Amino acid sequence: MSRLPGFMHTIRFRLTVLYSGLLFALAALVLGGIYTALAMSTDQRPYTTEYAKTYTRDGQFVGKQPVVFVAEVENAVNVQTLATLRDYSMVTLAGLFVASLGIGWVLSGRVLRPVRSITRTAAEIQATDLSRRIRLDGPKDELRDLADTVDSMLDRLEAAFRAQRQLIDDASHELRSPLAVIRANIDAVLTSSDSTEAERARAVAIIDRATTRMTRLVEDLLATARRAAPALADADVDVGMIAEEACDEFAALAAARSLVLDRRLPRKLITIGDHDALRRAVGNLLSNAVRLAPAGSIVGVAAGAVDGWIWVAVRDSGPGIVEEDQARVFDRFWRGEASARDRHTGLGLAIVRQIVESHGGHVRLFSKLGEGSTFVLWLPERGAEAEAVPEYNPFDGVEPLHR
Repeated sequence: MSRLPGFMHTIRFRLTVLYSGLLFALAALVLGGIYTALAMSTDQRPYTTEYAKTYTRDGQFVGKQPVVFVAEVENAVNVQTLATLRDYSMVTLAGLFVASLGIGWVLSGRVLRPVRSITRTAAEIQATDLSRRIRLDGPKDELRDLADTVDSMLDRLEAAFRAQRQLIDDASHELRSPLAVIRANIDAVLTSSDSTEAERARAVAIIDRATTRMTRLVEDLLATARRAAPALADADVDVGMIAEEACDEFAALAAARSLVLDRRLPRKLITIGDHDALRRAVGNLLSNAVRLAPAGSIVGVAAGAVDGWIWVAVRDSGPGIVEEDQARVFDRFWRGEASARDRHTGLGLAIVRQIVESHGGHVRLFSKLGEGSTFVLWLPERGAEAEAVPEYNPFDGVEPLHR
């Protein structure tokens, strides 16, 4: 383990040393260059002192006196100037080094202030509270871009956690009711020795319906989680064949309610996606139609292509959806009056929208109260440059198959 003080392991300290080192090196180069230039342009030979004999007027020898020559004076001045410059340069460099450490420490602190803000906010954020944001002010530089990116990531995380908590709350609420029904019938009827065969048969039927409802909910939750997975084996899929397979799955249930599935499903409608997920999307629409359509009516299932889009439409003659509820019908666990009576889990249409939008498509609903509903899935055609999604109902003007 390093025995250096903690502050010496920080980025701020390293930046301070870097700034100080660069400034010191630059100043040393400048002063060294000035000193070298002066040294090369001046005469720095060792100067000498010469003496002259002096005599009095009467010719008596007095002694020797130093003689001053201009060239020697200039040489002495040059030597002394360079020595002074060298001494002052060394003192200046030492002072500059100390000052550069302080300046570097202050500047690096200002540069790293946004990083400290990001770190502080990230440390205060918990999984239970993702509402905090950095919201960094200042110039639109790289650190500002980093802070905005982190804020954007936190927005997505908060939305994901909120949706997860809502899903868990809704799923637990939906599961609590059938579990309570099963528990009550087991305790009151199946484990009681006084129960009659008719009561036991009725309890078994109630438990069967409750478990069917729970199974449907669990399957819907698994489908939601699967489509949200990061890696999916998308490939070319024939939308018409997918719709045909979904119709085959619900053919028996439709026949039990005397419903006719009017299939108009051409082949070679190719899109790129997950075969099983798309079949579940169409199957969820058929599930609603078969359960809500009046007994003996016709459920239309058609597919086609237009303007770079492939569409699959499911039409029923059910109770329909009022206009103010149509925007909410794809919300998870939302229930209209008809679905509440049918004890629908409320995940089917939400999963339809999730699957279709994850394929780059859109879902449209056309419905009037008392006149049934038409759900249309729009998927991008393989290799086509799709324009804006058409807003019309493909079933308009199409007469249903007569019984």
